[in-house]
Amino acid sequence: DGGSYDVVSDASSPAARECCAQQGSARHNWEMNYQEAAIYLQEGENNDKFFTHPKNAKALAAYLFAHNHLFYLMELSTALLLLLLSLCEAPAVPMLRLGIFVHATLELFALIVVVFELSMKMRWLGFQTFIRHKRTMVKTCVLLVQFIEAIVVLVRQTSHVRITRALRCIFLVDCRYCGAVRRNLRQIFQSLPPFIDILLLLLFFMVIFAILGFYLFSPNHSDPYFNTLENSLVNLFVLLTTSNFPDVMMPSYARNPWSCVFFIVYLSIELYFIMNLLLAVVFDTFNDIEKRKFKSLLLHKRTAIQHAYRLLVTKQRPSGISFKHFEGLLRFYKPRMCARERYLTFKALNQSNTPLVSLKDFYNFYEVVGLKWKAKRSREHWFDDLPRTAFLIFKGINILVKSRVFQYTMYTVVAVNGIWILVETFMLQGGNFFSRNVPWSYIVFLTIYGVELLLKTTGLGPVEYLSSGWNLFDFSVTLFAFLGLMALAFNMEPFYFIVVLRPLQLLRLFKLKKRYRNVLDTMFELFPRMASLGLTLLIFYYCFAIVGMEFFAGVVYPNCC
Repeated sequence: DGGSYDVVSDASSPAARECCAQQGSARHNWEMNYQEAAIYLQEGENNDKFFTHPKNAKALAAYLFAHNHLFYLMELSTALLLLLLSLCEAPAVPMLRLGIFVHATLELFALIVVVFELSMKMRWLGFQTFIRHKRTMVKTCVLLVQFIEAIVVLVRQTSHVRITRALRCIFLVDCRYCGAVRRNLRQIFQSLPPFIDILLLLLFFMVIFAILGFYLFSPNHSDPYFNTLENSLVNLFVLLTTSNFPDVMMPSYARNPWSCVFFIVYLSIELYFIMNLLLAVVFDTFNDIEKRKFKSLLLHKRTAIQHAYRLLVTKQRPSGISFKHFEGLLRFYKPRMCARERYLTFKALNQSNTPLVSLKDFYNFYEVVGLKWKAKRSREHWFDDLPRTAFLIFKGINILVKSRVFQYTMYTVVAVNGIWILVETFMLQGGNFFSRNVPWSYIVFLTIYGVELLLKTTGLGPVEYLSSGWNLFDFSVTLFAFLGLMALAFNMEPFYFIVVLRPLQLLRLFKLKKRYRNVLDTMFELFPRMASLGLTLLIFYYCFAIVGMEFFAGVVYPNCC
């Protein structure tokens, strides 16, 4: 029933020993319930399918081993090693070239680590579930092919055409830290059918216009763009990017000015209509898939919460979870959470103000458990406990740095500094941008920024000052300006690039207008998502770069461009 379990140390009678054994067994059973409920909640958070839930003690041990940060780091480092080996294999970057025996041995070592990772997953999932997991099976097939090729290279001591190296990115995509990249790739592949439909429409019109262009302009022998059907297709494809416009039109336009109608109609249909239609279709499909995925993730989390809830209620009190069982759950779900934070999480989750958390309240578990708790200070400022003279001094500084006069004064200084940098840059001539003498304006403005930093730190306190994103930005830019001063003063040419960062101070002027602040705040909010999209883009670059190296390395086309 979730009551207290008192261990009897002096069990002098058989009844007492039996009672002690029962209490120990009950405690062990509840500990297992706490752990299994925490695993269900982790599966809901990580979007792991529930058929992968560990079913016995051996699977549980493998699950716990495969779900810790050391294992995740091993996966990530192995995947990065396999990707970076492409820099050392033929055709290699000259300064990074390694012997065949060395890079093949490194590849085999990394692949053996991947085999170990997959064996732990098979121990956790079981063979039947393992072969049902599509992504894991794709990774296993790629691993098998890579293993065979590495052994062949090691035995033959020579490299051969290895297009399958482009598939190494699968090892990176399968890492726990690349969940957002996996989601992006999945949504891209799911968006392909409508994309291909519009792409076929675009190619259909391109072929039609290529045939028309061939018949209309091939009689003109001075026109090299449409003398064959192949040239017509290639040049119209390039015209879709406007890279050869208006050059592609000039020979036919010189003979008949009305020929420009052909190109105007082509660009209007292909570039301005179908290309924008293609973009709209992809965006709309991607959005629909994103919404469906969000709904499925929400339902998956609710199902995980229901599984965990059933493990934490008792027959005597089936209407909710007591604090004792909730605390036991958090000991496994978030081991680093202290007792005070566990209690505050329970109180924040318990909206009904009863001793038990109902299922309705428990549905908010993921939102509440991510809250950060901070003790509220009884004093308003960091200097409240200082002697009166010091208190009055720091209080005056606090009032000063919070005043509008101080803020607008600093904005004026930043604007003057920006104008000064613009004038200095305009006056520069030649390639020697950095003189051996430190400009006096640099020292003056840096001194003003240093005084501002000192006043804000002492007036607001280091903790409050560094809790603001804009203050962190000001601190970073001022620090880089100081490092740039050191680079100029001691003539450290490799570090002159730091001096170029001075104009970043001008970004502080965006704080003047709320609309600009909102734009920048939105940019900072989007950075994590943009980072995952950037990594997705790099994965595509990697795949095409490997295929391109295998097909075109050493091939020279004279006067191709």
